[in-house]
Amino acid sequence: MPRTECTQPSFDFAPHFSRRVTARFDGGAMTSDAGGLLLRETARRMNLFPRLAECFLDGRNADRVQHSVEEMVAQRVYGLALGYEDLNDHEQLRNDPLLRVMAGEAEQALAGKSTLNRLELGDGSMNRYKKITFWKPALEELLVDLFLEAYPTAPAEIVLDFDTTDVELHGDQEGKFFHGYYDHYCYLPLYVFCGEHILCSRLRPANIDAAAGSRKILARIVEQIRARWPQVRIVVRGDSGFCRNELMDWCEQNQVDYVLGLARHSRLRTMIDKEMTAARQQAQQSGKAARVFREFDYETVSGTWSRARRIVAKAEYLDDKENPRFVVTSLPATSWAPQELYEKLYCARGDMENRIKEQFSLFAHRVSASTMRANQLRVFFSSLAYALLCGLRRLGLRATDLAEAQCATIRTRLLKIGAQIRVSVRHVWISMASSYPWQGLFEQVWNQLRC
Repeated sequence: MPRTECTQPSFDFAPHFSRRVTARFDGGAMTSDAGGLLLRETARRMNLFPRLAECFLDGRNADRVQHSVEEMVAQRVYGLALGYEDLNDHEQLRNDPLLRVMAGEAEQALAGKSTLNRLELGDGSMNRYKKITFWKPALEELLVDLFLEAYPTAPAEIVLDFDTTDVELHGDQEGKFFHGYYDHYCYLPLYVFCGEHILCSRLRPANIDAAAGSRKILARIVEQIRARWPQVRIVVRGDSGFCRNELMDWCEQNQVDYVLGLARHSRLRTMIDKEMTAARQQAQQSGKAARVFREFDYETVSGTWSRARRIVAKAEYLDDKENPRFVVTSLPATSWAPQELYEKLYCARGDMENRIKEQFSLFAHRVSASTMRANQLRVFFSSLAYALLCGLRRLGLRATDLAEAQCATIRTRLLKIGAQIRVSVRHVWISMASSYPWQGLFEQVWNQLRC
């Protein structure tokens, strides 16, 4: 008895006036991500994936390997940049004709979800099913190298922003703890940025201090930066979670400046009584928020600080209430007056929140593997997808309307282009949609990437 054919060959929709509207899956080899060719060109300019593959140890039998490590990591990073968050997505994406060209396999399917899963779950044991592992120090070094290479010449000064965030957990992952401030089970990753560039994405459990490990991470980053730029002036910036004597002592001993938030308390509040009274009077007279700044040397009574340090205080009165803020810094008053230091230097750290949001738009929160090591690799892949999109902004999107666009905006405007793919013996033809509305932008980016 013949098998019943369940596949519907066509789909009829409501007519358009007198015309029938019928859809079919008969368009041939097509993609919705033709703009990914610009990512491929950017990755080539950055020499990204050969170096990323070197951060892995492949213990597989070379004679039986179908998908190289370089191909698999490229497939994974490209997938995140194009908006595909899960390994499960690659069971269908492995047949996408454009992604195959991008990752290096024009004529055969890419790795499926199971193969990629074994890549991410490698723990160094080299057992039967997990013969690929990665070196975390090498991946962290690569992120800093990509940052250094983004500058044609050494800058006079750089500011390193330290911040932490929460990644909510819903399973029984290793290192899962409840965090009282965030009110859920989570990880507490530490990020380091310099402007838009990512230098570190360290996954950590939530049962630790916000600044845990920051001194060692800073020492590693500073050593790598100064090996390339020995004369650069480095300033570390962070909120009160990073105001720790250990970190400040290290900075003072290694010619690194800092500007860090300082948690307010009654003793500090008492020291700005006059300024707060003046701010209140100004606010009541003008009907607007008022600020008065002061600086002074401060040392903890308990002796938790090894020395007295410069404090910049903001006495602010707004909405019928006080809003005092304090910053501790090693920067001298001759270089930074109190108000300028607070408003122009310290408050600029707020832009880091946008950089962290971009990590989540690249699915850094998808840490559903059972081990911390596997989840750390997933965070690294998201960070590298971000570094790739930063490279596209820097190399291809300069002097365009998208020069400062968020990663999600770049993906929607520039990468999501429908196209038909034809592969011949000597050519890969990619026929992009004639109705794509930003063809001029695409051409401009292509020209700048080819320079």
